[in-house]
Amino acid sequence: MLLSIALIILISLMLAKIMKLIHIPPMIGMLLAGVLLGPYVLDLIADPILLVSSELRQMALIVILLRAGLALKLEDFKKMGRPALFLAFVPATFELLGVMLLAPLLFDISLLEAALLGSILAAVSPAVVVPRMIHLMESGYGKKKHIPQLILSGASLDDVYVIILFTSFLQSILHEEFSLAMLIQVPSSIVLGIGLGLLVGWISVYLFKKVHMRDTVKVLVLFSLSFLFIVLEDAIKPTLFMSGLLAVMTCGGMIHHTYPVLAKRLVSKFEKIWVIAEIVLFVMVGAAVNLSVIPSIGYQALLLIMGALIFRMIGVYVALIKTPLVPKEKLFVSLAYIPKATVQAAIGAIPLTMGLSNGYLMLATAVLAILVTAPLGATLIDWTSLHLLEGESGQNQVKRSTIE
Repeated sequence: MLLSIALIILISLMLAKIMKLIHIPPMIGMLLAGVLLGPYVLDLIADPILLVSSELRQMALIVILLRAGLALKLEDFKKMGRPALFLAFVPATFELLGVMLLAPLLFDISLLEAALLGSILAAVSPAVVVPRMIHLMESGYGKKKHIPQLILSGASLDDVYVIILFTSFLQSILHEEFSLAMLIQVPSSIVLGIGLGLLVGWISVYLFKKVHMRDTVKVLVLFSLSFLFIVLEDAIKPTLFMSGLLAVMTCGGMIHHTYPVLAKRLVSKFEKIWVIAEIVLFVMVGAAVNLSVIPSIGYQALLLIMGALIFRMIGVYVALIKTPLVPKEKLFVSLAYIPKATVQAAIGAIPLTMGLSNGYLMLATAVLAILVTAPLGATLIDWTSLHLLEGESGQNQVKRSTIE
């Protein structure tokens, strides 16, 4: 296991540096490191690490969501209002409908199976989007109209919506009937996640003010509470849906709202933790990618992915109707909604493991979506933010910023 850890760190850092030198987001190098070291190529990652891969990815997601929450002002979220809510489900719904329209034409699958495939593809990747939006918030790009905050909040809710749709469609296929009951869980999942996050965030601030402890200990406390959110989500899932990840981010937002001085200090702590968490997340995602499945689905899957992205971009424009954003800013938001990675890696293989006849097709398409959209979306966000968004001075800044 020690050899695996050493190889993961060294190779991912080396490839990330190479990617950065040729102006490609470093996370692509980490993703490639995972593919290279994973069980489908060199098989140099120890089995015990692969067995806890999903938990490691989830821990890394918690890092970026806590970091995002601690940098997110709840006042900004209130100001965003309707656009943030619409971005949470309109683009994903458009992409889902696009897949339902295109997939039966390209593959021999039913409409319900196409809906399940669409729910796999429709989620945006918080692992790609969140760090970049935080970077833009810190550098002042899009600050005047709260564009990074808008994308951050919408993308976080987007994943909740899509995962619940996936669960509903999967259960419908397994039981051979469509289940509306699962869809009703969407609003309750969001409300419960936000409510729990606000409550625990307020209690945490009260505790931190009353009991003296180092900031490092506070970070450990927040980590433990975040893990409990996820455990609670799984525990109540048979009867009720609650978004643990949304609760994590909202908890951080509440701390920023009630104790901004502490939030600023904790953000710096999480920035240091993110150095290793980023490696873990993208290497583990890369390790789940089986390149051998790609040739089996041919160009049809690529056409499906690109066609679905067009539907998604249209959905973004619809969600941003009657907002103060100018056309180039709307274009940036639509490009920021392209990347896919973590959700597809997490749920792409489930239909196959459940024995669905087209599960192999769904897994292969999810893998291809990661390989195409993660580098494409990350690169477009990094490059176009300099030209499509205004800096703090009110003008487009010319100096290139990089996502470390």
